[in-house]
This record gives sequence, structure tokens and C-alpha cells, in this order.
Amino acid sequence: MMRRLMKRLAMPTLGALALVALAACSRESAETGRTLEFESFMPVYNRHIRGWLETQQQANAEAIAGNEAALATAEGEARELLEVQAASLRREQEKWRFRLSIGDFLKVGDPSEIPTGLVWETGMDQPEIGDPAAKKGGAFRKFISSFPPTIRPFGDNSNNSFRGELYDNIDMPLVTLHLETMEMIPGLAREWAVSDDGRTIWFRIDPEARYSDGVPVRARDFLVTVYLRVSDHIVNPYAKQFYRENIAQIAMFDDHTVAISLPEAKVYAPALAGAITPSPPHFYAEYGPDYSERYQWRFPPTTGAYEVLPEDIVKGASITQTRVKEWWARDRKYYRHRFNPDKIVHTVVRDDSKAFELFRAGEIDTFFLVRPDLWYEKSEIEEFYKGFIERVVFYNRYPKVPRGLYLNVSKPPLNDRNVRIGIHHALNWQKVIDVMFRGDYQRMNAFNEGYAIFSDPTITARPFSIHLARESFRAAGFTNEGRDGILTKPDGTRLSVSVTYPVMPISDRIFAILREEARAAGLDLRLDGLETTVTYKKVMQKQHEMYFGSWLITPPVPDFHQFLHSTNAYDEKGNLKPQTNNIFVWSRPDTDILSEQVRTARTEEELREATVKLQRIMHDEAMFAPAYSVDFIRLGSWRWVRWPDSETTRFSPPVVYDPHESYVFWIDEEIRAETLAARRSGRSFRESTKIVDAYRLPAPAPAAPAETPDTP
Repeated sequence: MMRRLMKRLAMPTLGALALVALAACSRESAETGRTLEFESFMPVYNRHIRGWLETQQQANAEAIAGNEAALATAEGEARELLEVQAASLRREQEKWRFRLSIGDFLKVGDPSEIPTGLVWETGMDQPEIGDPAAKKGGAFRKFISSFPPTIRPFGDNSNNSFRGELYDNIDMPLVTLHLETMEMIPGLAREWAVSDDGRTIWFRIDPEARYSDGVPVRARDFLVTVYLRVSDHIVNPYAKQFYRENIAQIAMFDDHTVAISLPEAKVYAPALAGAITPSPPHFYAEYGPDYSERYQWRFPPTTGAYEVLPEDIVKGASITQTRVKEWWARDRKYYRHRFNPDKIVHTVVRDDSKAFELFRAGEIDTFFLVRPDLWYEKSEIEEFYKGFIERVVFYNRYPKVPRGLYLNVSKPPLNDRNVRIGIHHALNWQKVIDVMFRGDYQRMNAFNEGYAIFSDPTITARPFSIHLARESFRAAGFTNEGRDGILTKPDGTRLSVSVTYPVMPISDRIFAILREEARAAGLDLRLDGLETTVTYKKVMQKQHEMYFGSWLITPPVPDFHQFLHSTNAYDEKGNLKPQTNNIFVWSRPDTDILSEQVRTARTEEELREATVKLQRIMHDEAMFAPAYSVDFIRLGSWRWVRWPDSETTRFSPPVVYDPHESYVFWIDEEIRAETLAARRSGRSFRESTKIVDAYRLPAPAPAAPAETPDTP
């Protein structure tokens, strides 16, 4: 999971250019006698990056001069915006100076360059993860809805939904975050240290770190990772942009020392820099223009606990992961009680109903029961009554998915704050929760809720209230009521707003409820349900009025820049900027400053101050209408699947979106045999439904109760 932290580093740069073609990357290689070509690539790429940095610095200097000229005559709000831009430009200029001062992007240094005053950390003071009672062995069986198009870790089609199972959750980073405390703990690095300026993190690789084929991990392998992903042998624009914009330097000083520099100091810098994983050069000896085809179904040696053997790929049907024999980290703290099954079998089952029947038959070991129909109706079967399948409600601490309506403030009437506030009061989300989800889910209160110290727990969602909704609409000029009950302005303008959402049965039912309730408040909610890809395209073009959706943002730090910064709303000419996640089309100097502070904060105090202010602004401006959230996982497990109940881990570490991703479960073959024998003979066990709330956060203050439709 924590490898996703790499994505959090992404940031726009001033005057971004098209990538310069790299001569070393496009060289054709012969079918025989091919070499990795990494050494010849390095100087070419370093020159490319330096040229790009110099161009950025020059463009930045020109922008500063233009900004200063405009400031000389600007007044009012225009001057405020220019002053915000000036501060941002000065910070950018300092970043370019720093990056140019440290030399080559990919560097082979000398051990004598390692600073002597570094303070090294080991992260060994955190609690264990998992249960000492865990047993190794057995096979864990689960289902996937489709077969992946490739098992390559990068390149064409590699960013599919299955890559997390193969790589993101398995590969060992240099440093990762503890899944309860969110403190740094070791991965491949035995220890690490941060430079005085907070920008460079030094890592000492554990001398015992090995790939699954027994080859030692070396510092050079991290530089090779960059080469493989930015080479023109593959089409990978995201990686090219990521490395050039978000990493300042990757340097090796001996076989076990690597330093990674970031353009700016950040909170959690070791985890951000340490999220980069190594690539085994010997495996990629045949790397070249035909990489995508040559390596399509070849699994690279891994530093993690599970590998995929060639014979365990049954195309279109299943993929099996096998626990690495003599895994180097098998006895390490934080890992020794995890990754317990010998095999993890992923079988393709395209239909959820069929998957549930396979689960009921004992062919699949666990099944999510979060949906009310699965928890209440589907669970009313013999396998649950007789205790063969155990049910668990697990309260996690993963940040709430920001699910709700994203209001495009550039579209009338949503450019009026009073209208936006009225819409909040006109949406009866509590009725949706009660009717659709049987009261089991919670009302979401704010954007980026649930980040512990980085969220404001005092914010509560506006309640459904016909009176308050009409009051706000009246303040916006909608003072008349038509024969159909919809409010209008004196000039005849109707209070009508479109909501775009991906078509699926549950969404259609949700908005049928919301539309009917909104009419009582005088709001015409026009439903714009579209096919998923069409919805995405419309929203990315900023053609929507309101959009119902959500983003999964990885902890530990909330993200506001991509959603609120003006550079993601409008281009330099003032035109709407497509293909960004600022689908609010929000642009204001103070939120620009705060969004940048979130990205550059060096302490938790600075970060909390900025995030809390942004949350409050988003609430006050009513640009996001929060819907509902779920703070628990409901899971069915055949009783041979065991979960921790130790002093340090109750069922699962709490900071997980899916408990399986922590790999703390195990298979008890004796219990499996006992269960199957009992099932054949007609015996049963005690029915089991557990509630695990050891990590449950205090519930927020309840919102005011919703009003009934006849409220005046």
C-alpha cells in the first residue's frame, strides 16, 4: 500500500516542456548479445535533465519579471493574486537553484562524500504487526473479476487493478510506514538519516536484502529503476514526468548506501523518498525496444514475500503467488508474523453472484459483506448458522473516501455561494443512508475527513432542511415558486442543476430519492447518468455542473493541491484547464497559498494548520456536498482462515483500506480438516459474529436531524 506514496509527490512545474528524446533510450538492440545499456544511458539522461532544469529556471526568471511588472500597476484582488503568484515563483526559483547545484540526477559518488554528522534512525521501536500464533503454510483462495493484461510491473497496461496484489503490496521499499502508528519503519533499508535541509535522505541497505532468486540488492539497482521506466523503449509518460519533477537526485556511494533528494523538504520525507523500489539488473539484461512483448508474462525477482512462477499463470483463469523460500525478511520484526500462506490463488470469477456461491461452497476463503443485502439477506444461510463461516465487523482508521457531489463553481447558478449552501440543505443524504444502506453507513461531514491530526473533527455536514434550503435560495434571488414547486428568479430563471454520475443500479436509486426530496425544497435536480468512461471524460473536460464521485487518497497526508489550486483550474490565458482533478474549478489566492503549504510543510504543526484551514474553507464555501462514508469492513471468512488477536494486532492493523493488504491472516489446516469433516457428518459449530472496534475512532458530533418534507 505505501508504495502509492510515490504518487503523492506529483506537482506541476512552471512552463512544463515536452520531453526531449533520449538518444540512448531509442537505440535498437540486436536479438542476441543484448546488454542493459544502463552505463551509456546515464550521461545522456543527466544532460537531458540538466538542460530541462536550466530551461525551467529561465522560464521561471521570465515569469518573475513579468509578475513584477504587473504588480507595479495592479490593485485590489488582481494584486492579491499576483502577490500569491510572486511567492510561488520565488519558491520555484529557489527549487531550481537547489536542483542545479547538486549535480547529476543519476550520480555515482564516493563513500567519502557521505556526511559524518548524520543522525541515523532504525524505526525498531514500534509495536509488532501480526500475531505470534500465526502458522505458515496452506493456500489462501480469493477471486478477481478479470484477468490482468500483463504481469509486468511497468510499461503498457501494467497499471491495472491487479498490480497491487503482485507488486504494490508485496515489493519491499527502503522505508515504509507502520500500519497503526504511521511512524517510519525499515524495509530494505536497515537505517536512514535526513540531511540538515530536509531534502536528502540517506539509506543504508540491509546487507542481507536479497531478491527472490538469491541475488543481493545493491544501491545501483535503484538507479536502474529510473532507467527502465524513463527509457524510450517503453511508453510511460507518467514515470518520465514523475522522476524529472519530483526527484532531485538518486545517488549511490557504495553497494549499500543510496541517497535520494527531493526538490523540497516535506513531512514524511523518508517514506516518500524511500518508496522507490529496486530493479534487478540481471533480470533485465534483455531489456530493449521489444520489452513489452518480451517481458509480458515474466515475473521479475522480488524483494517481497511472494513470487509468481511460470507454471502458475493460467491465462484467463488464474494466477497463483508462491511464498519465497528463504525469504530474506522472514524473521525481521514487522514482517515475521505476516505473509503466512504458502500460496495465494487468484481465480477469475467475473460475476459477483457466482463468486458468492463459490464462497458459500468453500472454494473461496473470504468474501466482503459490506453491502447490506450481503450482510442481512445473503448471510441467512446454513454455512453461517452452523459456524462454518465466521462474520467480522472490523472498524479501521483509513481516511474516509471523499464521496459526494463536486460542484463546478464556474457554472451558474453554482457560482453563487448561497445556491451552493441551499443545495447542501436540499439533499436528504440521511434518507439515502436509512433506505439504501439500512442506517449502517454514516453521513460524511467534510472533504478529507478521517486523517486523525490532519482533519478538523468540529466540522459537521449541513442537515437536510427545506426551510434553510429555501432561505439560502431566496438570498440568491430565487424568490418565486412555479406551479411545479420549483423556485425561479423574477426573470423566470429556474433553480435547476444537473448532477452527472456513472450509471449503475445503486446510483440510480440514490438519485431518485435525492431528486424527489430536493423538489420539496424548490430545487430541480436533473439526473445525468452516463456510462463510466463518458462520465469521466465529461468531468475531466469540466463540462459538468455537479459530479457524484470519490477519490481514494492514500494516507498519511491529505491532498488539496490537485483539487483546489488555481493552476489546476485555469491556464495562463484564463481558459478552463481540462484533464486535472480541480473539478470544482476553484481558484482563489488564499487556497493557493494553503495548498502549497500542505505540499511544502516541514512539520506536522504546519501541515495541520494548513489542512484544517482548507477543510474549513471548503465547508464554508459549500463546494463539496458530502454524502456518506463507511468506517468499517464487514467480512465473511471460513473458520480455517485465522486473523490476529494479539497484544499488538486485533484482527488487522487499522490503517488499511482492505485488511487482506496487511497479510496478517493465516490458514490453519487442522481447522480446515475439522470443518470439512463436520460439514460432511452434519455437525456444527457455534455461530460467530465478531465486532472488532479496538481501533475505532470516536464518532463525530451528530448533525442536526433532517426535517420532514412538510416543514415550513
